[in-house]
Amino acid sequence: MGEFFSWQRVVENFPRLMVKLPLTFEIVVLAFCFGALLGVIISFIEIKKTPVVYQLLRVFISFERGTPLLVQMLVMYYGLPLILENVFSIDTRNWEKLTFVIITYTLNQAAFLSQYFRGAILAIPKGQTEAALSCGLTQTQCFTRIIFPQAVRIAIPSVCLELVGLFQDTSLVCMVGVIDIVGRAQALGSLTNHTFESYWIVAFTFVVISLLLSAANKKIEAKLNFSSSVSLANKEKRA
Repeated sequence: MGEFFSWQRVVENFPRLMVKLPLTFEIVVLAFCFGALLGVIISFIEIKKTPVVYQLLRVFISFERGTPLLVQMLVMYYGLPLILENVFSIDTRNWEKLTFVIITYTLNQAAFLSQYFRGAILAIPKGQTEAALSCGLTQTQCFTRIIFPQAVRIAIPSVCLELVGLFQDTSLVCMVGVIDIVGRAQALGSLTNHTFESYWIVAFTFVVISLLLSAANKKIEAKLNFSSSVSLANKEKRA
């Protein structure tokens, strides 16, 4: 057992792996923020069914939701440079590998989040839009002040779960040479011929952070659940 697993190696490898954790967080934050922004735009275009653009977006969403993320990353990493060079004469040889990773994850998040936002927007009764327009608000004011805030409230639980999935999916970035916490674990395993401790640390880290994100999601969902909040307040008053 001592050769197979050693707590001493766990202690030694832990700080070596944790130095790469900020890179994982960077990928998550950038991809989620840009993906959410792009997702809102896509959802709005889908609802309006803008000609040509709508059809192209449906193909894009079908590809992003219907293919493995690893395949998307490889297509982006090897295919995008060829397209940019041959069509737009843009040289990407000096681009960092992380750039392709963030683009891949951003587009993937945009495709999934757009469907959450679209469903949330369509869940708002049309009567609210009609009432806002009758009061003199423009279409833009109606959307930004009335519809979108309510849609965000509806979509947040699903969006938070997608964030947990995004964090777990970052384990794939080492496949294109980006050395994150998983890539660092592979490197340490190759150097020391002991891989179990490093992967155990990685697994433990992912589990802990995923549980923390899930717990935060449940708290947010509870706060946004208006009916539950009212019921709890009534119980407190009776007590």
